[in-house]
Amino acid sequence: MLKQRYITNKVLSDLEEKMVFIGGPRQVGKTTLAKDIIGKKFDKITYLNWDFVEDRKKTLKFRFVPDTQLIIFDEIHKYKQWKNYLKGLYDKRKGEFKLLVTGSARLNIYRKGGDSLLGRNYYYRLHPFSLAELQNLKNSFQISGNIEIPGINRSQADFFDILYRFGGFPEPLTKQNDRDLRRWHHMRVERITDEDIRDIETIRDLSAIQILVDNLQDKVSSLLSINSLTEDLSVTHKTVKRWLDILENFYYHFRIYPYTRSKVKSLKKMAKIYLWDWSQIENNEGAKFENMIASHLLKFCHFLIDTEGLRTSLYYLRDIEKREVDFLVAINEKPWFLVEVKRSSKSISKHLKYFKEQMEIPLLFQVVMENGVDFMENGIRVISASQFLSAFV
Repeated sequence: MLKQRYITNKVLSDLEEKMVFIGGPRQVGKTTLAKDIIGKKFDKITYLNWDFVEDRKKTLKFRFVPDTQLIIFDEIHKYKQWKNYLKGLYDKRKGEFKLLVTGSARLNIYRKGGDSLLGRNYYYRLHPFSLAELQNLKNSFQISGNIEIPGINRSQADFFDILYRFGGFPEPLTKQNDRDLRRWHHMRVERITDEDIRDIETIRDLSAIQILVDNLQDKVSSLLSINSLTEDLSVTHKTVKRWLDILENFYYHFRIYPYTRSKVKSLKKMAKIYLWDWSQIENNEGAKFENMIASHLLKFCHFLIDTEGLRTSLYYLRDIEKREVDFLVAINEKPWFLVEVKRSSKSISKHLKYFKEQMEIPLLFQVVMENGVDFMENGIRVISASQFLSAFV
């Protein structure tokens, strides 16, 4: 699992030209990717973690390993002058070594302010492991064209079962132990609410955010009503909205919105919510399954944005008659493929058929949990999730 990650070669290529920033959720494997995978491609590296006193001193005094080829700065965004520091280092010495910067939510938040690093870096969002990545598949993509889906094989189903149960974060996925998974869930949520958010945001009642976190697990895959949450938490609409934005910035959940640029009259603004770690979802297998699909599709969209610069978006489709299809992937706001998620292949979704007739969408899929399913009916491909997800990154 540690030999490669899906963005490794892309990062190595971009390091030849600019600095590279890697962000993403806590414990998704950013440091491991930087030190143990990318770092192994160089003879001499300097790794500096701002959280360690000695590394801070070395950073501020520009003390690097002699003849270093790659400098890895971990959590340097905690330094107030980090942008000016990196700008100066890059502008004066970029021919001497390559620069790789890693960090969690704060890196993404802080890098957006100001323009001192504009044009000097590429940014990647590292996602948890996915089915294609676990199988070490190197898929290529014909943008807006057909999606090449691998044939059925036994390992797909085995990997799918493990990933569905333990999620894609490296630690619980590697251990594959229910006790360790529960403890990891508790630790991750605690660190997000008690450490990360507290360090940046001024929130008087962190316990209320923890209650919101608990409530969101029951909202996965459904339309998110902020009004309902305000009643549950006894706080204002504005407060809940702010808390949701904070939790999203810290990679607890993500939201997708309805696609509105079509002939179909859709409901505007209302989001559907999903968790970065679908293994947290309990007592709702359907929502957990849908969340797993959503996470894979979001990873694919982010990959195309970060590596190819393509404006790729993930939506859901819903009209005023409440006909709904779970996911729509669009390139430059033009629909590419539509995905309906169902536990069984017994019948094709009526809503999928309806939107097929109403919109010009090149590819339509009904993705099911059953293994060994793959057939076409009226232009809709019904396919097992284990096979479908193997086609992405």
